Amino acid sequence: MQEMKQVSDTGPGRLYLVATPIGNLGDLSARAEEVLAAADFVAAEDTRVSLKILNRLGLRKPMMSYHRHNCDTAGDEIIRRVLDGQDCALMTDAGTPAVSDPGEDLVRRCVEEGIEVTAVPGPCALITALEVSGLPTGRFTFEGFLPTNRKNRRAQLESLRGETRTMIFYEAPHKLRATLDDLAENFGDDRRAALCRELTKIHEEVIRTTLGEARALYAEREPKGEYVLVVEGEAPETAGEMSPEGALVQVRKLRQQGVSMGDAVKTAARETGISKNRLYELALDDEDGGERAEKGEPT
Repeated sequence: MQEMKQVSDTGPGRLYLVATPIGNLGDLSARAEEVLAAADFVAAEDTRVSLKILNRLGLRKPMMSYHRHNCDTAGDEIIRRVLDGQDCALMTDAGTPAVSDPGEDLVRRCVEEGIEVTAVPGPCALITALEVSGLPTGRFTFEGFLPTNRKNRRAQLESLRGETRTMIFYEAPHKLRATLDDLAENFGDDRRAALCRELTKIHEEVIRTTLGEARALYAEREPKGEYVLVVEGEAPETAGEMSPEGALVQVRKLRQQGVSMGDAVKTAARETGISKNRLYELALDDEDGGERAEKGEPT
């Protein structure tokens, strides 16, 4: 980060995090309108989107882009201007800035510079989805967008095995099917879930189902719109009950009964909740090690 300018004689300005509608423009708060009217400039994820809101309010403001592709250079400019005494209103395309959003980095940098940061609460997709999901809301974990790399995505999901809190994920339509496959494999087809799309918009839809049924539904149906996936946590009485090693014991027993490797793994994964892919790898290593031991080879 480049060296910042000295704070102006009148003192630094302030960064306002202005939550904007996730669909219905009527959800913009009166306070958000007041802050936008008073701000010296607006930093927007997409100036075209934010301009529509400003036009609706009859406001004309200097604007600049701030998004994940330019957050370093644009962040420098925002901080310079705020240190020079200007107030900045940060807006995302939809929802709350700094939550699964590059605004997080700007807030951190402002705090480091001693700049006051104020939130203007409002619409938030993850909270909206949680409250309509029909799943427990007392304790939850927000996971945002899962990694695009399938190996990393599966690793993150496996780290959530045994999680008893309700889990919330964001997902794009073109990746929904793959994500539902991985969720069902990791948590089981019977795990309850809510698929929330186009929240607060005309075509809002909330599908309360199970992961297995959701996977089957979208094998036939084309995903459309941005999704928030709310997934039930594991029942506290069963969380952590079975380890991968315990599931492997079940595979061994089934194999001794003459069951094929694929069927043994599938049955044990279903009964224990252990990832089928992970269990298959362990089972192959286990049998390979056993064969080497029988031959007197090092394992």
